[in-house]
Amino acid sequence: MSDQLAGKLLVAMPGIGDPRFDRSVIVMCAHDDKHAMGVVINKPKDKVTLSDVLGHLGLEVGDTLGARNVLDGGPVRRDRGFVLHSDDFATSGATQRIAPGISITSTRDVLEAVAKSTAPQRFVLALGYSGWGAGQLEEELKRNAWLVVDADQAIVYGEAHDNKWAAAIRLLGFDPSQLVGPMGHA
Repeated sequence: MSDQLAGKLLVAMPGIGDPRFDRSVIVMCAHDDKHAMGVVINKPKDKVTLSDVLGHLGLEVGDTLGARNVLDGGPVRRDRGFVLHSDDFATSGATQRIAPGISITSTRDVLEAVAKSTAPQRFVLALGYSGWGAGQLEEELKRNAWLVVDADQAIVYGEAHDNKWAAAIRLLGFDPSQLVGPMGHA
């Protein structure tokens, strides 16, 4: 298995059992036999804006763009930024294409481009990521903790974070109210 889930969205099922991932939507960036890595795209960090993060790095951005939310990408490496962005930006050796129209870069140069408004045209910045060890995500999938959905740029880059979970489920062709939490076993 090599990057089997890369470029997909993981959508948390009701009752996932981990409050950190309740109603989460995660863009999967890497997945192989040894690990899996993704970025949560629907959980804004409390009171942290793009302007705050860029200012910490000595970069300035305009008021409109600077007011954008920074996302809580997951519980691992919360001090590190990950930018999911459109294909109009790439840095050799640092940018990884995940799906059509969705790439990831975690180096300063993408933030410098954002500050200058030169590129990328569409992006989200997350602090931290979600990670799984060998076999861990596969076990969670067997327990039906996650739905797997094709990546959708409107969901990834959309600013209505509260609606992303339901929108991702609707891509599968059913209403989120039809989902039930974990069932008991006899």
